[in-house]
Amino acid sequence: MDELILKAVERVIRAMQNNLGEPITIDDMARTAMFSKFHFSRMFQRVTGISPGRFLSALRLQEAKRLLLTSSLTVADISHLVGYNSIGTFSSRFRMSVGISPTSYRQFEGYVPPLAEHQSPGWHRHGDGTEVRGQVHQQLSASPVAPGHVVVGVFGDRIAQGMPVRHATLSSPGEFVLPGVPDGTWYLLAQSVAVGTDEHTGRDEVYVAALGPLTVSAGMPAQPVDLWLRPRRIFDPPALLAQLDESMWTARARVPGGAEEAALPGA
Repeated sequence: MDELILKAVERVIRAMQNNLGEPITIDDMARTAMFSKFHFSRMFQRVTGISPGRFLSALRLQEAKRLLLTSSLTVADISHLVGYNSIGTFSSRFRMSVGISPTSYRQFEGYVPPLAEHQSPGWHRHGDGTEVRGQVHQQLSASPVAPGHVVVGVFGDRIAQGMPVRHATLSSPGEFVLPGVPDGTWYLLAQSVAVGTDEHTGRDEVYVAALGPLTVSAGMPAQPVDLWLRPRRIFDPPALLAQLDESMWTARARVPGGAEEAALPGA
């Protein structure tokens, strides 16, 4: 893709990150990108897979998650800091995207047990919907993914938010089967976290893969699909679903029995 376009989109995303509590309009973004509003919107969606407004909303909720875990600010203060005038609207969107309320997210320290249903390559279920199967690969240039768990989910768009329509949890990159996918247009998103892979900071590195839009309809011949894990870039929308958080994978890797000992929110 044109380097000029990538630099313009990156400039806008960094401006979003630095001004999450401020009202940011599409005109503001277009001026930062130094393109016309119409051309900018098309360009941004081409690079990121979603509109500028939806990308900004995802960044705001991701920052809210961080503040809930790293500060003692109230939920009301956090909602204001990330650009919401109404705590009710903020809480509703947070729950819809992350899967639990802001208060519960803080109470559980961001740790939510993995998605309950484990679907292995040999697992089949009869019923409505179409089977989607394929392979998760790892880019040869990427460092080894540890602990190796990969979540593959079927989502309504390019953001991993809300509960996936279908999902599979793999112990490592490899084959997956997603039975009973309803008719519609979907995105296949995958994520894995390599724990402590940055040799300078010891931080976890997130690997992502995306494919879509993918049209699924009954009677269509199933074509295996390929997902390629790569390090997450600034152009990738944040994964908002709590079960995909880095903290969850880190906790599972470093706390014996962490996944089994944690209680589901509301349980």
